[in-house]
Amino acid sequence: MTATPILRDERTVSTENTSYRWAYLLLSYGLLASTAYRAFVTHESSWDLLALVIAGGVVATTYQATHRVLSLRWGLITGAAIVIAIALAAGIVLFSS
Repeated sequence: MTATPILRDERTVSTENTSYRWAYLLLSYGLLASTAYRAFVTHESSWDLLALVIAGGVVATTYQATHRVLSLRWGLITGAAIVIAIALAAGIVLFSS
């Protein structure tokens, strides 16, 4: 009987997934911070960076939706976040001019 080493177990997969999550959060918030800096400090157009942040979220959401792991609670929170974002954007536009 030969003892074959286990190369990947659930702990390895869990650790990898956690590292991917942290990397995604770092990139997303880093891009958002860079977008805000470019918009407010240097007054440059920053739609390219903002599109990358949105595209990353769309990819993750599409993948989860195709595998049917999204819940009703997720939908409600996402809907509330969209409504709040629209209200904030409208307020910024109205009060900045």
